[in-house]
Amino acid sequence: MKAQSEFDFLLPDVGEGLEEAEIVEWKVEVGQQIEANQVIVEIESAKSLVELPSPFAGTVLKLMAQEGQVVKVGTAIIRIQINEPEPSTGIGLSPERTEMLVGSGPRLEEGGRRRRTPRTYGRDTTSSDAMSIKGEPTPTERSEDSRESRTPIRGVRRAMAEAMVASAFTAPHVTEFVTVDVTASMNLLEKLRAQPEFADIRLSPLTLLARAMCIATKQTPEVNSFWDAPAQEIVIKRYVNLGIATATDRGLLVPNVKNADQLTLKELAQAISEVINAARTGRTEPAQMTGGTMSITNIGVFGIDAGTPILPPGQSAIISLGAVVERPWVVGGEIVVRDVTTLALSFDHRLVDGAQGSKFLADVAQMLQDPDQYSDTKGNWAKNNPAH
Repeated sequence: MKAQSEFDFLLPDVGEGLEEAEIVEWKVEVGQQIEANQVIVEIESAKSLVELPSPFAGTVLKLMAQEGQVVKVGTAIIRIQINEPEPSTGIGLSPERTEMLVGSGPRLEEGGRRRRTPRTYGRDTTSSDAMSIKGEPTPTERSEDSRESRTPIRGVRRAMAEAMVASAFTAPHVTEFVTVDVTASMNLLEKLRAQPEFADIRLSPLTLLARAMCIATKQTPEVNSFWDAPAQEIVIKRYVNLGIATATDRGLLVPNVKNADQLTLKELAQAISEVINAARTGRTEPAQMTGGTMSITNIGVFGIDAGTPILPPGQSAIISLGAVVERPWVVGGEIVVRDVTTLALSFDHRLVDGAQGSKFLADVAQMLQDPDQYSDTKGNWAKNNPAH
């Protein structure tokens, strides 16, 4: 029989700078036999839902945190009785404490022999001096008025609230609006949807707006920049990581499509669908939540014509897409019914002046108004700004 030892699994930092996370659901129970890399718990950080695997095979001895608890990084959340790994497993335990996939492993004595007395890293979260519970996850009626209820603000909702406040009071926002005849864009979408290669691709006005923004950025790179306060420098990004603001049950998320400017219209549509679906199902990867350079928010899906979007922290521009509606429009001196929408561009006035913001918005609007002039039959628009 193999020697056995106990292992306290510590809550790891699964993102950048994670300080705490909520235990959403245990995937194992006390007494259960588990395999190495088997998912043992689902946690919710400020960015996404994450499934954590066990670095060892063994038996669950104790669940040290309850579902609904908010636990600090580095806190022991589960105790596992493990079998000593064979040399061929590649786990590579050393005489010093070994950092595993997540958490910290047992220590070996000099000469590579495991201690007889198991050593744990982290403390039981139920003890009075190690409690890190921040409140229950479900709404609780704490007001004297029974018609009111209170819900702790944490996770994604708290992170987004803090980020929006920081952005609103740090970056000097300017917002400009333009109303656009997008009849030609709507016709282009219908043509593309009829093509076999787009049969399973979700195409929408948001798709064309995303492509137009990526192209227009080439001519006005200031809208794709970053204010580096410590260095007192403006950093212009030569790539576009396009954030897609997404309403979810857990709050507003803005995952981004990496290198969106290098994608074809079809690839861009697929990538947008993937990040939206990941956000709505709580499967956004931490990397998708960082590194965004500019963003889109689609308020038109709620039937809203226009709004003033707030910049995600660290970005210099965001465009909101209003509802596409039929309106009377003057074309060639005659009033006709056209598909019309309103775009609103908010930008950081430290990085983008009024002329640059206006030019960028006008270029985007022109592409949406007359997309056929600048795209091929697959909707792949020119790499350079078509307005020039």
